[in-house]
Amino acid sequence: MERFESYVFTALCSTNFLISCLMFSKMTREQREPYMDEIFHVPQAQKYCGGKFSEWDPMITTLPGLYLVSVGVIKPLAWLAGWTGKVVCSTGMLRFVNLLFNGGNLYLLYLIIYKLHLKDKARAASRRVLSALCLSTFPVLYFFTFLYYTDAGSTFFVLFAYLMSLYGSHKAAALLGGCAILFRQTNIIWVAFCAGTVVAQKLDESWKTEQSKKKEEKWPSQIPLSLAGAGKVTHFLLEYIMTPSNVKSVLLIAWPYAVVAMGFLVFVLFNGGIVVGDRTSHEACLNFPQLFYFFSFTLVFSVPASFSYRRAVSFFHSLKKQPSLYLLLTIASFFLVWKFTFVHKYLLADNRHYPFYVWRKVFQRHELVPFLLVPGYVFATWNFLESLKSKSLFWNLAFLACLTAATVPQKLLEFRYFILPYLLYRVHIPLPSMPRLLLELGLYTTVNTATLYIFINRTFHWPDSTAVQRFMW
Repeated sequence: MERFESYVFTALCSTNFLISCLMFSKMTREQREPYMDEIFHVPQAQKYCGGKFSEWDPMITTLPGLYLVSVGVIKPLAWLAGWTGKVVCSTGMLRFVNLLFNGGNLYLLYLIIYKLHLKDKARAASRRVLSALCLSTFPVLYFFTFLYYTDAGSTFFVLFAYLMSLYGSHKAAALLGGCAILFRQTNIIWVAFCAGTVVAQKLDESWKTEQSKKKEEKWPSQIPLSLAGAGKVTHFLLEYIMTPSNVKSVLLIAWPYAVVAMGFLVFVLFNGGIVVGDRTSHEACLNFPQLFYFFSFTLVFSVPASFSYRRAVSFFHSLKKQPSLYLLLTIASFFLVWKFTFVHKYLLADNRHYPFYVWRKVFQRHELVPFLLVPGYVFATWNFLESLKSKSLFWNLAFLACLTAATVPQKLLEFRYFILPYLLYRVHIPLPSMPRLLLELGLYTTVNTATLYIFINRTFHWPDSTAVQRFMW
């Protein structure tokens, strides 16, 4: 890291933390008591603060990573400051842990972007710093910085694990991946992604070697869209895994991830499933339209960074060049929307969450609306893949496989589930120009300001309750 770049980044970190502290203070004053899922998380963390590690709320569905870290951070601070009584693990102090995670996420995002975008160091310095700042204020993630939820900590450990894997420290990456699983069990998918990038790198090297032997042209980084191209890649993969030396070379590097996977499998077998506690609202299904929702979500939040007039023209050229392919994709998308759309009861009942209004105002406006959105899904999917065309074929396959595993089984449309795949997508696309980054920061700042204002000032009451209700992601 260049000295000037480090100074600028340090200044931005300090400014970001100061602004976040001011907003945190405002949020905590307005909502002092636990809200939404905090009514489960806060009491459980307070039990751990009191040394009651054997007591567990059966309504909690995640492992106790958040509570263990909270106790590990707050208890030493309380001892050093001489704090006693309820203030030690109050709701405000517990929420403050996520504010620390936010600072950590900013730093990790910067280090990941620095590692992934090393070329043209001098010119890209300011863009790397601003990209990290933008992503640390990504609206869905940033909002939950101010509440005692698992998102900030879960994101921190996944990003930390991925950073270590980028630097080849796979034992550390696997250990951090295990910590991420303690925050949210589905993070096993992103541990698999870290392992998948290792395998993808080996496959890339082997593919290039094979192509050079055959004196063929360099293989394209885009996923081949022809049957011949798909067949060629399939044949290569089968040949690769049937060669013992290739499998051995992969295992010698990726074995720490395999150990985590085996440990997770043991947990699932003993627990009788992935979810701990109440499982009635967490039933897995094949909700394929979740992929379409994610691609659309990604398009909206990455518009300043990934979309342009030239990109739109490129899409229409692609459409004109391969009409049969896009017709087939559209038909397949219609079928998936028709047969595999599932609607969770919470999505229809809980009017405190934004997805409730998205579903009611858009999808439920008319029974044909989900099908009318299919062309938009096709474009959003194309834009997603086009943005990642600089990445290798096998990296894309690994990422898409993990993305599918992270989204499709989810019955509930919940924007929080999109945080990690979005961030991983965004750090891997080419660095946007400064004007685009400023537009992105402006978009995120506007959305954050609006959501925090609505949460604080636009309260309401349910007819059968006197409790104050607030809108949130």
